[in-house]
Amino acid sequence: MQEQQVSSAQEMPLQRRCVHCCEQPDQRFYQPQYQPLPQINMTILKGEKGDRGERGMQGKFGKTGVAGSRGHAGPKGQKGSMGAPGERCKSHYAAFSVGRKKPLHSNDYYQTLIFDTEFVNLYDHFSMFTGKFYCYVPGIYYFSLNVHTWNQKETYLHIMRNGVEVVILYAQVSDRSIMQSQSVMLELQEQDEVWVRLYKGERENAVFSDEYDTYITFSGHLIKYSGDP
Repeated sequence: MQEQQVSSAQEMPLQRRCVHCCEQPDQRFYQPQYQPLPQINMTILKGEKGDRGERGMQGKFGKTGVAGSRGHAGPKGQKGSMGAPGERCKSHYAAFSVGRKKPLHSNDYYQTLIFDTEFVNLYDHFSMFTGKFYCYVPGIYYFSLNVHTWNQKETYLHIMRNGVEVVILYAQVSDRSIMQSQSVMLELQEQDEVWVRLYKGERENAVFSDEYDTYITFSGHLIKYSGDP
């Protein structure tokens, strides 16, 4: 009987199942179950807004970038309203030109040339009574003096400013009489005085003129007002 069982067992082949060697015996037939994660409301966990922090230090300036291309011209704007009227333009003038038709000889004193002919005397800044120009507009002035010498006599005059000799007009003794001139530019302040003086008679000194022609002239005019830029 035992021999029959052994022989029958040898005749029937054994059936084997494939099993992973790494699996634990209790996990060979385990199937994981899906479990949903819990949802957390973040608004509940959000705290109150904190205070504003202090401003940080300014960082370093970056490098200047490349200039961009010029944009298109915008549309023409509307015409603006008229502005307020400006101040009136202030003009400053001063000019004179006078002459003398009488000769003058020197004596023991200095003599101021008094003129008897008025060509131009703007605003009467030149006094025909004293023979002096009075500066009412400070600035730079141009003056010119023209005389006719007397033959066999010297001609010796000065253009004066406030009692100080500025320039001389001189001619030596000669057999012929000639026209002689002098000019100068002066920077004058208000109330300065300019005139022509004949030198005193240490030597024979004279200027010639007659009632028919004007041989002696003295002129001056403002070139630049001191208040102009």
